[in-house]
Amino acid sequence: MTISATMVKELRELTGAGMMDCKAALAETNGDMDAAVDWLRKKGISKADKKAGRTAAEGLIGIDSGLREAAVVEVNSETDFVARNEAFQEIVRNVAKVALAHDGDAAKVAAAKYPGSDKPVTEAIKDAVATIGENLSFRRSAKLAVGQGVVATYTHNTVAENLGKLGVLVAVETAGKEGPAHAIARQIAMHVAASSPLALTPEELDPAVVERERSIFAEQARQSGKPEAIIEKMVEGRLRKFYEEVVLLKQAFVLNPDLTVEKALKDAEKEIGAPARITAFVRFAVGEGIDKGTSDFAAEVAAAAGKK
Repeated sequence: MTISATMVKELRELTGAGMMDCKAALAETNGDMDAAVDWLRKKGISKADKKAGRTAAEGLIGIDSGLREAAVVEVNSETDFVARNEAFQEIVRNVAKVALAHDGDAAKVAAAKYPGSDKPVTEAIKDAVATIGENLSFRRSAKLAVGQGVVATYTHNTVAENLGKLGVLVAVETAGKEGPAHAIARQIAMHVAASSPLALTPEELDPAVVERERSIFAEQARQSGKPEAIIEKMVEGRLRKFYEEVVLLKQAFVLNPDLTVEKALKDAEKEIGAPARITAFVRFAVGEGIDKGTSDFAAEVAAAAGKK
């Protein structure tokens, strides 16, 4: 397979590795980008443990909340300019209201009647394309609720109340005081926005992700030439470190790195007046996980312009 300069450039941006190393990785993996990233990591060449794939989608994250419940949605547009459009902002607010009323189920939200209209959400959004002048789409939604406790929300890069480029929900279950519980839950939501955990606990991590990391750590450890028994201990140690990086309860709390998130919540129980536990969290960032190949030229240029 021919390895193009564009492929080498993309791999370099994903990993921070040198151009020749990137070319060799792509040659070894027959041009498979994901496999090439892993190849570089196994060789200890990649400077990035996580792929920061470029995305072309723009739009807004919207949040709506009620008593001990909250919903978050993503509505996409072609360019970032639309996020400043008040008509588009109103659409996102309304879709968030629908999501709160329909348990955050994306299929139900898409089919539900749009506020003030007899049309379903998807049709109402299509109708707005003509007036706003860009292709728009409802992408996803989620909802968290607790019987006792609080659901805190946070939006980042906010353009209006409860509208931004990133949205977080954190559910804390407790029979204690709602004020202190909401305060720590809000802080944890800000932490989630900054730290982007993959799961609440190690047990909730995708087994495929854990196995992938284990394989990479094992290959790295074998390069030390140590016996397999020692290598296994090295791998387990690196996995524990991995959990500290990607598991919410194990992460160092952004507002006080001397504590883990788990310990920060435990300390907050003194003010809450009862045991408290995080039951779930949701983190939506505009455009994350969308294959850039599905984008149009205008959105791809906008994404490239926003790169550092």
